[in-house]
Amino acid sequence: MSRREKVKDRKEKEIRRGKYFYAKGNDFSRIINPVPIEFVDQIICGDSEEVLKKLPDNCIDLVFTSPPYNFGLDYDATDDAIDWQKYFDKLFAIFDECIRVLKFGGRIVINIQPSWSDYIPTHHIISKFFMDRKLIWNGEILWEKHHYNCKITAWGSWKSPSNPYLKYTWEFLEVFCKGDLKHEGDSSLIDIKSHEFKKWVYAKWDILPETKMQEFKHDAMFPEQLPERVLKLFSYKNDVILDPFNGAGTTTYVARKLERRYIGIDVSNTYCKRAERRTTQNDLWC
Repeated sequence: MSRREKVKDRKEKEIRRGKYFYAKGNDFSRIINPVPIEFVDQIICGDSEEVLKKLPDNCIDLVFTSPPYNFGLDYDATDDAIDWQKYFDKLFAIFDECIRVLKFGGRIVINIQPSWSDYIPTHHIISKFFMDRKLIWNGEILWEKHHYNCKITAWGSWKSPSNPYLKYTWEFLEVFCKGDLKHEGDSSLIDIKSHEFKKWVYAKWDILPETKMQEFKHDAMFPEQLPERVLKLFSYKNDVILDPFNGAGTTTYVARKLERRYIGIDVSNTYCKRAERRTTQNDLWC
């Protein structure tokens, strides 16, 4: 028996404590707006903050993205090693727009990893941002990547407590909801299978890293299995999926394959062209 099951009068005590107190008192509107047709199923090159300002409030069902980590990777059109305050200021300006365009009951899922070399707990900082904006924290998924080099390489103060250097073989997916934990939808448009649901709600996903980064000439791609699980677990067919850091287009490619509508935005014209070719290379609807 779990600790949760041992609690006497558990439901009454949950009500007494109050759920997600930090998200109370929000002023989110329940009025849903359609996405302008010119944005539907499009990959757009531009600054996400500026592009998103062109969308109406409450029109997106799910935001799934993995922003640049500011680790120093060689991206096509952005500097991935800037001052941390500037990094978060720009990131949060984009996330503010994501919150605005998200529907009531919609979800935001952020794939991120802390910068252990700089001691920046990025996943915690991002989570606090969304909680401060009164979104409901729905959970945290560990993406176990089985990064074996990380397991066998010695770092920090070798065999000394002076400064041991902790490392990770996993990344995080932080999941947030706007206004309500429940995302209303047509039950006939649910496409997740029972065995998938039972496996994926266990919040540790063993998925190997992307192996095609050389092919797409992008240094930080996640594998297709990641958005496949996120989209099937948190959205319905025909939902509108937004990735404001679309990169090589994995999110938009999977969204189209799973019969979702999509909007992908990236500042790099080179990446947008690759994502467009990738997303539309086959008639996936047939």
